Amino acid sequence: MTKTYWEDFPVGREDTFGHRIVDEDEIIEFATEFDPQLFHIDKDLAKDHFFGGIIASGWHTGAMLMRLIVDNLLQNSTSVGSPGIEQLRWKAPVRPDDILSAHSVVLETTVHKKKPDRGFTKFEYTVFNQHDEVKMTMVSTIIFLRRPETVVPS
Repeated sequence: MTKTYWEDFPVGREDTFGHRIVDEDEIIEFATEFDPQLFHIDKDLAKDHFFGGIIASGWHTGAMLMRLIVDNLLQNSTSVGSPGIEQLRWKAPVRPDDILSAHSVVLETTVHKKKPDRGFTKFEYTVFNQHDEVKMTMVSTIIFLRRPETVVPS
C-alpha cells in the first residue's frame, strides 16, 4: 500500500469512511471513567432525562471519530501529529446501536513556514449515523510530511 503524503490531500478532497457500532456497555464504561453524568452511565435515570435514554459522551463520540480517522486516513500516512481542533460541535445524541461513519473534506493546505518538509492540512469532519443524522462536526488540522522529491532545499 502506498503511503499518503501532504500532496495527496488537495483542497476539496472528500472521503466517506468507517462503520462503528456504538455499544451500550462501551458508552457506560467510557463515561464512568471520563464523563460520569447520569445520562451517560445510569440506564434507569437516563430514561427520565430529556434525552430519553442513555447517550454517549460527546468526548466518546470524538474518540470514536478519531479511531475512524486513524483507521481510514492516517494509518498509512506520513502524519506527524496535529496542532489541535478549531471547532467541535455535538449536534445530536449518539445512542446505543447507532452505526457511525464519517465524511471529511479538505478545507485548506499550507506548507510549514519553518519546516518545508511538511505541511498543514485542515479538515472538516461530519459524523453521521445509519439514518444519515448528523451527530457531530469537527474542524481540525493534521501535519503531514511532504514527498521528498517536492521539497526544495533551503
